[in-house]
Amino acid sequence: MSKPDGTLSTVRTLPFRCEQIYAAFADPEKLSRWWGPAGFTNSFEIFEFSVGGRWIFAMHGPDGRHYANESHFLELVPNRKIVIEHLSAPHFILTVGLIAAQDGTRLSWDQAFDDARIAEAVSLIVGPANEENLDRLTELLEERRES
Repeated sequence: MSKPDGTLSTVRTLPFRCEQIYAAFADPEKLSRWWGPAGFTNSFEIFEFSVGGRWIFAMHGPDGRHYANESHFLELVPNRKIVIEHLSAPHFILTVGLIAAQDGTRLSWDQAFDDARIAEAVSLIVGPANEENLDRLTELLEERRES
């Protein structure tokens, strides 16, 4: 959903504890397995999961194209909040919130672009891609639960 301020938002309740979801962000092996839309893989060059830490990686699309990404971590509140500034174009700040719920964790995913025009231009791609991202996160955590 696009907001007038240029933020694309997704909210989903996942049947996992906040700690499990946070760990799937904090562990580069786990993160590389679920980050990005369906069909994408990742190669992490630098992953410093700390405030101010850098995250430099390439996403590899199913069409064989490679997408360079550079980000850094602005805020990390264990098991509660992750704020990432995506420095590559298009620039945005991603805020992931985790709130314990009776049936798992309520995850909010707010992607704030520099202005509403940019958000609108990418919304048809980014909205579904974010949903696929969360589908992949769910699949990874389901695998971990079953093993």
